[in-house]
Amino acid sequence: MKNYRLVLGFGMIISLAMSCAMPKQVSVNKAEVLPPSFQKSLDSNSIAILPTKLFFPDKALQLLIDTAIHYNADIRIAVQRIAAARAGVGIAQGLTKPGLDAVVSTGVDKFGDYTMNGLGNYDMNLSPNIRKDQQIPLNMPDLFVGFRSSWEADIWGKLSNQKKAAYSKFLATEQARQWVTTQLVAQVANLYYELLALDKELEILKNNITLQENAVEIVKIQKQGGRATELAVQQFTAQLLGTKSMLNVIQQRITQTENMLSAISGKYDLSIKRGTPITELAIPEEIQIGIPAQLLVNRPDIREAELLLEAAGAELEASRKAFLPSLNISAYTALNSFKSSVLFSPQSLTYGLLSGLVTPVLSKNMLKGNYQLATAAQQQAFETYRKHIIYAYHEVQTELSGIEQYKKIYQLKVQETKGLQAAVAASKDLYIGGSATYLEVITAQRGVLEAELEQINSKRSVFLYIIDLYRSLGGGWN
Repeated sequence: MKNYRLVLGFGMIISLAMSCAMPKQVSVNKAEVLPPSFQKSLDSNSIAILPTKLFFPDKALQLLIDTAIHYNADIRIAVQRIAAARAGVGIAQGLTKPGLDAVVSTGVDKFGDYTMNGLGNYDMNLSPNIRKDQQIPLNMPDLFVGFRSSWEADIWGKLSNQKKAAYSKFLATEQARQWVTTQLVAQVANLYYELLALDKELEILKNNITLQENAVEIVKIQKQGGRATELAVQQFTAQLLGTKSMLNVIQQRITQTENMLSAISGKYDLSIKRGTPITELAIPEEIQIGIPAQLLVNRPDIREAELLLEAAGAELEASRKAFLPSLNISAYTALNSFKSSVLFSPQSLTYGLLSGLVTPVLSKNMLKGNYQLATAAQQQAFETYRKHIIYAYHEVQTELSGIEQYKKIYQLKVQETKGLQAAVAASKDLYIGGSATYLEVITAQRGVLEAELEQINSKRSVFLYIIDLYRSLGGGWN
């Protein structure tokens, strides 16, 4: 049995009518006008291109970063999203290729006596041209062993746009993984420098506690000698207790920070080793930041938003082209008979081909809804892309200002600490000589303790702003 059918004429007429109703092509202009520089810096080099191991030379920090990247849950989730998006690409690619199914089927038909098939089969069986083995039984089996194929020809590029959208989403998931890595590296580095600062604060508090314990013993001896009062003893003791309570706060913050590092590293129990103490770390004199336009290349989140914008544009174009007719082709070849005994004989070979243009008529409202949905999705993707660019620029501006301001604060705190340390030494000498009160000594000691802690915190803030700048410029994923 040969079966050829080509349905074109009516479909082409309908398509001409429907093509007039197809929406016009829509595009967005993603060319954002960025300022030429960050704070008047026209240096084309940027720290964002530095690999993580060069930007963070501390071996202990490098080990923490490597561990976190390998075991972090967010990284692993991002990898699975990439796998899911890759599967989506495979599905979209399958839409443009012919489908082929192997079919083995069986059935039975009983035609009524007052139907065309029933009367025709009855007359056929009485024909002298029909052999006995060709006579059609009353309950006619239908045995089919063969292949069926179907294919929609991509004459307008609708399927190609769907494939492009899927591929852009796949690439976007890779950029999302890189952005997760960038964020993770910055988070680990921030917590590590927080630990270094807390270690130094703990050391400062312990040294002050030792000095204050000595002061308490001295004032007690002076009280016994009649040179001090019980009020002085209580004041020095209260100062000591206050410093000890601060020590407990710092110890808890160290535990909290270490646990946070263990958690984001995907570990239940992680030994946090320290490298160079924060007091020995040199603050960089100059930092290369490049130009704002490099954010479009270096920032994974911006590249992700750009790819998602491209995907939304491709999906919008596919929804627009859905208004046009589609060319569908189906074919089959098989062994087909109503008797199993002759199913595999050459005479049972059958094949067929059907081709036609299918044009939407009554589904116009659904197509319009899909188009409007795709239009809104594209505009949303564009606004997201624009938002990422604007926020990235201002993040860099904020961090540059933070580095500059806290460098100044650190230098001032260094000078303040030196002055207060000299004041503490002088107040002790004066107190022993009877020229200063115990309140002046306590005030001087409290002042130098606060200044030492603020000095460490200001230096830590400089490094945290540098780390955040590295992240904001797009560094950390390479």
